[in-house]
Amino acid sequence: MPFTIAIIGRPNVGKSTLFNRLVGQKLALVDDEPGVTRDRREGQARLGDLDFTVIDTAGLDEGPRGSLTARMQEQTEAAIAAADVLMFVFDARAGLTPTDRSFADFARRANKPVVLVANKSEGRHGDAGALESYALGLGDPIGVSAEHGEGMSDLYDALRAVMPEPAEEAEEFDDDDIIESDDISQRPIRVAIVGRPNAGKSTLINYLLGEERLLTSSEAGTTRDSISVELDWKGRDFRIFDTAGLRRRSRIEEKLEKLSVADTLRAVRFAEVVVLMMDVQNKFEEQDLRIADLIEREGRALVIAVNKWDLMDRGSGRIASLRTDADHWLPQVKGAPIVAVSGLTGDGIDGLMTAIQSAYAVWNRRVPTAALNRWFEQAVDANPPPAVSGRRLKLNYVTQAKARPPSFIVFCSRADAVPESYLRYLVNSLRGFFDLPGTPIRVTLREKANPFAHKRKRKS
Repeated sequence: MPFTIAIIGRPNVGKSTLFNRLVGQKLALVDDEPGVTRDRREGQARLGDLDFTVIDTAGLDEGPRGSLTARMQEQTEAAIAAADVLMFVFDARAGLTPTDRSFADFARRANKPVVLVANKSEGRHGDAGALESYALGLGDPIGVSAEHGEGMSDLYDALRAVMPEPAEEAEEFDDDDIIESDDISQRPIRVAIVGRPNAGKSTLINYLLGEERLLTSSEAGTTRDSISVELDWKGRDFRIFDTAGLRRRSRIEEKLEKLSVADTLRAVRFAEVVVLMMDVQNKFEEQDLRIADLIEREGRALVIAVNKWDLMDRGSGRIASLRTDADHWLPQVKGAPIVAVSGLTGDGIDGLMTAIQSAYAVWNRRVPTAALNRWFEQAVDANPPPAVSGRRLKLNYVTQAKARPPSFIVFCSRADAVPESYLRYLVNSLRGFFDLPGTPIRVTLREKANPFAHKRKRKS
């Protein structure tokens, strides 16, 4: 049975640094500015032989009802409710503050085991703060340095004491009893939701989950780091990443926003399908086109979601107009699925999830070799490559190197002489002939070895 630990404490005591240390990756954004973490983030942690789920939370802070700060605390309270153990973190160098004391009472009222962690205890600077923490009544403090990895063995002992004993080892099975499957239909589809700030990404994911899992606000930039959530939609598993909005590079000045953008780019690279969300009232702006181009360069399947459709007059032909606009502005991913949705009301959500699965299937598609070469012969006969310096280019044959995205190798006589325009022709022909709408297609040229090259060398 999974065991869950929630890391709690006031802002800027190093909760996200400790979270990253436990999961072994830099998943959570870390910065000197207080309040970087807003949504709760889950990760699979390992410390020694202990495996558990750890939840990073926003710093416990008070705010007016309905404010962003108050809703951040509600996210923390949800994490506390889901946890088996609370890891209360304070800054040993700064010592206890009134906020620490206030929320220590909050932790006690949760009526769950609490592990008290005195972070930033490297050297002797944290000794006084650690001693002071006995006044909280939460037991012995565990001195650690999350940044430098010190004190992890003591933390292990404290967690071992509150975690259940490991279950007995399962009965061994013969190799014949083990069934391995590489069927992609059994794996969760990794989906990143990206777009400009305030396009409605978090609102859409909350609707999919049926709960206020992610913070939303009319204020642009509410989401700061990429949060992943698991979703079962009509029997199909998804892992969906909410991301920070991407503004034009010239407008990104603050260090924290740069970190958020880098986190979004990592989510795109990790994803298999990327949903580009646009505001219906400001669609296909320059930044939208830049983001779509980034997705194509990274080789990810693309689905375009035009959000806030509930605000529009839904006259006839509006969807067809979206399709025309998409093919005009994004010729490099011609035919990419485009869906009108409303993250607030749920309109179009079924169509969006269907489009994601279709885009994923196309992204994974492999073309039979015989059919591929029949297409190649027809394409070259219909439009032969141009002559260069009076010499005709010879294209020999084609093979598919891989899928995800579909990638092909064309063997030819002089690879460096084939113009880009002809490569685009081959890509567009491939897309239409084999029904590969929207997905990035890679065509690489490779020169076929000349069997007579060694004879020319002998003569010289």
